[in-house]
Amino acid sequence: MLHPSKIEISKSAFKANIKFIKSKLKKGVRFSSVVKGNAYGHGIEVFVPLAEEEGVDHFSVFSADEAMRVMRVSKQKPDIMIMGMIDDDSLEWCVRSGFECFVFDFERLQKLIQVAKNTGIKAKIHIELETGMNRTGFDEQELDALIKLLQKNKERYVLKGICTHFAGAESLANYVRITGQKSKFRKFNKKFQKAGFEPEYRHTACSAAAVRYPDTQMDLVRIGILQYGFWPSTETLVQHTANVESQSDPLKRLISWKSNVMSIKNVNKGEYIGYGMTFLAQQNMKLAVVPVGYHHGFSRSLSNLGRLIIGGQRVSVVGLVNMNALLVDITNCNHIERGDEVILIGRQGDVEISVAAFGELSNRLNYELLTRIPLDIPRKVVL
Repeated sequence: MLHPSKIEISKSAFKANIKFIKSKLKKGVRFSSVVKGNAYGHGIEVFVPLAEEEGVDHFSVFSADEAMRVMRVSKQKPDIMIMGMIDDDSLEWCVRSGFECFVFDFERLQKLIQVAKNTGIKAKIHIELETGMNRTGFDEQELDALIKLLQKNKERYVLKGICTHFAGAESLANYVRITGQKSKFRKFNKKFQKAGFEPEYRHTACSAAAVRYPDTQMDLVRIGILQYGFWPSTETLVQHTANVESQSDPLKRLISWKSNVMSIKNVNKGEYIGYGMTFLAQQNMKLAVVPVGYHHGFSRSLSNLGRLIIGGQRVSVVGLVNMNALLVDITNCNHIERGDEVILIGRQGDVEISVAAFGELSNRLNYELLTRIPLDIPRKVVL
């Protein structure tokens, strides 16, 4: 292994997650796999072919570069939907590539219409409506002008979808806000129907909404975090387990992050360990040096706080996490040697370091922790 750590993605776990997710979807609802943020840190190049093996044929990304990465590794020519950033200079390439594009302002819509006119290729568009997220989407007062522009240029586009995004469907605290968004979307949708528009898909549901608000599933769901084996929030998991006989978590984590012991170090009582004076040895200690640091995504905030697994035991990070290395206390561990496997996230025997625990210690969300794992750490699929 040339890199100091590696990531393994479990095929069997993904298969189990897809089976569970599809059991929660209504008949006829299309599944779109959200692979933005480098497939939530799992790696687009590794994850997309894995997803295609399980029948996934629609992917959602944030930006044009992610769409290109999906297209390059795809073997099945799936539908690819860009939900966010497309530079104006890339719009023609997106249209020629057949990508589906979110349209949330007049500038993008007008430019796509012009591209379609210049190329003779209809743009595949999803009209995003602003229902209360207040991020992107056409406001209510813009709908009349939007409908007129769409009616005037019907030959320039294919209306793939009308959509919106909910502002925190994973939290009960947002119930009133989500209910209001649902009502607004129905109202706006009726206006489009009255104007004669029939999109291929109406879609509003992310992972949390698909599970907590089944009525939002509509024609297509955009599933991100669930497929990777994580619940959008503890509330979402609690709601699920309250409605089923089994109290066990049906989701399986795909990701494991592993390294190896680089070196063993003995330190005498009374010596400081690592940079500065953040940790003073209270006894003679044995340390393992692990070649992973904040450069690799192991947060510096985990200094003197983080946990790893070596030899089937949880061990504590001591001293400051360095750019490329960290130290752990193996004083009470037996037979730890240079080259032994280290688990940063995942399971070894009966002991596990979960992403949730990892995230809580570093005060980061699962989403943030996963997507901050560097792209250059090697990823591979395992059974």
